[in-house]
Amino acid sequence: MLLWSGRFDVLLRAATGKLLSRPGPVNWCRAAPTWLREGGSRMERAVVRCVPSESKLSISFILDGSQKHMQRDQSEQLGRVLARIANNAVKGQTKVKKSKKNKIEQAATAEPLVRLSYKDEAVAEDVINADAWQDGAVLQVGDVKYLVERNPPTFKDVELPRYIMAGFPICAKLQIEFGELEKSDFQWYKQAKASAAAAPAVVESSWVEAGNERVFTPSNSDIGLKLKLRCRPGNSQRYGAARELEISSTVEAGPGTCAFDNRHLYTKKIAEESLIRTVSYNILADVYAQTDHSKNVLFPYCAPYALQIDYRQNLIKKELTGYNADIICLQEVDKTVFSDSLTPALDAFGLEGVFRMKEKQHEGLSTFFRRSKFSLLSQHDIIFSEALLTDYLHKDLLEKLCSYPAVKEKVLQRSSVLQVSVLESAKDPSRKICVANTHLYFHPKGANVRLTQIAIALSHIKHVTCDMYPGIPVLFCGDFNSTPSSGLYSLMKSGSISDDHEDWVSNGEEERCNMSLIHPLKLKSACGEPAYTNYVGGFHGCLDYIFIDSNSLEVEQVIPLPSHEEVTTHQALPSVSHPSDHIALVCDLKWK
Repeated sequence: MLLWSGRFDVLLRAATGKLLSRPGPVNWCRAAPTWLREGGSRMERAVVRCVPSESKLSISFILDGSQKHMQRDQSEQLGRVLARIANNAVKGQTKVKKSKKNKIEQAATAEPLVRLSYKDEAVAEDVINADAWQDGAVLQVGDVKYLVERNPPTFKDVELPRYIMAGFPICAKLQIEFGELEKSDFQWYKQAKASAAAAPAVVESSWVEAGNERVFTPSNSDIGLKLKLRCRPGNSQRYGAARELEISSTVEAGPGTCAFDNRHLYTKKIAEESLIRTVSYNILADVYAQTDHSKNVLFPYCAPYALQIDYRQNLIKKELTGYNADIICLQEVDKTVFSDSLTPALDAFGLEGVFRMKEKQHEGLSTFFRRSKFSLLSQHDIIFSEALLTDYLHKDLLEKLCSYPAVKEKVLQRSSVLQVSVLESAKDPSRKICVANTHLYFHPKGANVRLTQIAIALSHIKHVTCDMYPGIPVLFCGDFNSTPSSGLYSLMKSGSISDDHEDWVSNGEEERCNMSLIHPLKLKSACGEPAYTNYVGGFHGCLDYIFIDSNSLEVEQVIPLPSHEEVTTHQALPSVSHPSDHIALVCDLKWK
């Protein structure tokens, strides 16, 4: 971008304070070298953040030993900013208060204190900020010079987990701007082990290199030691300022063999291009695991520390990353767990995720997909209660429900949602797939409510796959809270349910709602009908499924579930070696 298109004189103020005249256009957008040296020493840094879509830019640098951070209008003239910096410099150099008159006299007679130059020529003070603060420019404040770095790669947020265990991957939460995590540097350090002769203070401050990958997995030899991460944001052109974080806790011992370890033997590598490795898993929301009812009634056999989210997150991340999946559908996902734990961990292993919170809840659904195989084309999530009332697709169902006000009211009170993501193949854009994910009403006597919810879900999925994207296959995952003997499972597989099915009176005659339902989708359970996918002290049964479009998809292999001995090693689930009361379903699918 040229700031001047014609040739005319521009007054430039040089470091000497003299006025110079220089004709012709200046291209301020041509960047100078990132590290500019004068006299053999590196200059200080002045970091400028300037985004075209924002009205303000920020300027950050150290002046008189303190960090200065200025927010200025992009359209403001440079001279006003330089005057502000000069004023700050004067304040920092003297503590003697001067009258307003003296300040004016000093400003009129003193040599210029501050200037901005580019390629050894001062930038005119009437140039607007957005154009003046270019990469490679030099800000001079008195005798100190700062190299301007405009929009360098920057970590806006870096966070490490609070609780770490030997054998479990550590994935930092990273938010980067103007950079790419794949082009950034990561260096892990561990505390040096104490020797008999070493003084405690020396050991405390000694660190040894431990790894240089984005993900670090401590070993048993690291138990009792602290860890530190030094990360430097980068892009294809340069690096930004490094950040350094130390984990406050030491490495703890892991639980030993986990219930999912043997399953990982089948998923050591990412599935070949023609396959779609799919996972469906209710990971047990922290908001439910920490209730008194859960601790004392549902899971009294589980050690209290093993119900803590900091502990369970380690197990969940290790389990999920070990499956090397292409599509992961999760239920009961706490919002903060999605953003602070799952997203950083799965992103480091090549997966991208979307989240849908339940209505008026703190947990919801998340769907992750492998970036090298899929891209997200569109999302079509719905709230069941809202869709029933407002979407014409469910007009007939709503009319039927109006005859059963008690059931209608119960359906409308539920917070359940359906997450629908349309993915497109990265290799073959003509191949798309509709990935649906849900968690239906849980109550043991709520089969009639679940049937109504699934009727809404199936109508919506039909609309997406037949009207919006004609002919694309369906992959429908979730915790359906329904066993293979239920009317819901029969409806999913056969395509219909009669109005006299016993599930319509699941909560007694007062909530009877006899409705016949049909749907045209050809679905089958990819993992069959396991003995159980949920195993707690008072119940075990198959509640979770991966339903696939049998016209377009077929099963290549089903990853075996843990053995009954593994599941009951600690009586039931969850346990110190398994993070949820549910068991993940994992299978490899292929296109027909």
